[in-house]
Amino acid sequence: MRAWPTVPVPSLARLGDAAVPQVHDTARGGPVPSVAPGSPQGSARLYVCGITPYDATHLGHAATYLAFDLLNRAWRDAGLTVTYVQNVTDVDDPLLERADRDGEDWRDLAEREIERFRGDMTALRVLPPDHYVGAVESIPLVVEAVQRLAEAGTAYDVDGDWYFSVHADPAFGAVSGMDEDTMPAVFAERGGDPDRAGKKHPLDCLLWRAERPGEPSWPSPWGPGRPGWHIECSAIAAHHLGTAFDVQGGGSDLVFPHHEMSASEAHVMQPSGPFAHAYVHAGMVGYDGEKMSKSRGNLVFVSRLREQGLDPRHLRLALLAHHYRADWEWFDSELDVAASRLARWQAALPGTDLVTAERLVAEVRAALADDLDAPRALAALDAWAAEPGTGDGSGKTLVRDLVDARLGVDL
Repeated sequence: MRAWPTVPVPSLARLGDAAVPQVHDTARGGPVPSVAPGSPQGSARLYVCGITPYDATHLGHAATYLAFDLLNRAWRDAGLTVTYVQNVTDVDDPLLERADRDGEDWRDLAEREIERFRGDMTALRVLPPDHYVGAVESIPLVVEAVQRLAEAGTAYDVDGDWYFSVHADPAFGAVSGMDEDTMPAVFAERGGDPDRAGKKHPLDCLLWRAERPGEPSWPSPWGPGRPGWHIECSAIAAHHLGTAFDVQGGGSDLVFPHHEMSASEAHVMQPSGPFAHAYVHAGMVGYDGEKMSKSRGNLVFVSRLREQGLDPRHLRLALLAHHYRADWEWFDSELDVAASRLARWQAALPGTDLVTAERLVAEVRAALADDLDAPRALAALDAWAAEPGTGDGSGKTLVRDLVDARLGVDL
């Protein structure tokens, strides 16, 4: 699948490589190096769960993808070669239900919303993944993965649907740390079926859904059907990144069941090592007092803001003003604050000398090395812009490169 165009990223290598950032690992509950000790020298590998394209990109999506764009940029500034993979769940129940509701072919709906997402990411200057992979094009990978689980005796048939025995992985539960008494209710809220008759355990998750009347399907050794959700990411990540890649990313609502179950499937398929070194999760964005979600209808769409003439730099700065792990509420006034911030930075550029600029690079790098602390980086830039500019302007290009390379904002 085609991603979106990239943008040039200025190099700050003339000041040496930045430090490899630490990130908060959900599984360990604390900071860890963002690159695994056993990773190939000079490289970093990232998998971020993508959209289910049945509606437009809202600010919660945008905040998540900006968080991992910060990580991508931090790794590059540390001199690492990054391999970034993102999936698209371009066949799933919500997509089929929305298409049926609107009397539209599900493929047309998916392609339209994927294209809208590409436009949003391009406007926000999010660096594209190296591999942008749809579920449909990955069905052969999913079939192979299910076969491996079946051969290992960890997959079973329930009326034509195939399920994974999550407890075949001794580490099941280690990603979320969630108590198993709590898991079934959360599983049900987030697409699972703990009460289905015939399952060996309520938490066992769907690998392959047998064909239903009126639904798309693809051939498999078990008959026509389509992939389950979790195995899609397990199969795509394992194929493109292998085992023990550096960071598995997404929103905090994916910790359980999605990342938990994807990891367990991968552990059984590839028992030679862990699925990911670190599990990094972005917080939830609220609006009108509740988490922003399609089910509640309290969404602020990036594309709609763009249609209204928004400067995407203002939106990017507004989102970066919140730490990526924080849960927070969006207010429309944040765009005005961001616009004022950008104007102050632009006004400060001409009077910046090289010594000041180099000091600013060090401050911003240090902030972002500490669990991608964008608010601290913005505060350093605010402090710089508040000082009277009396320099000779020799540092303005360096500051412009810094803000572009590390924050993705073109001054």
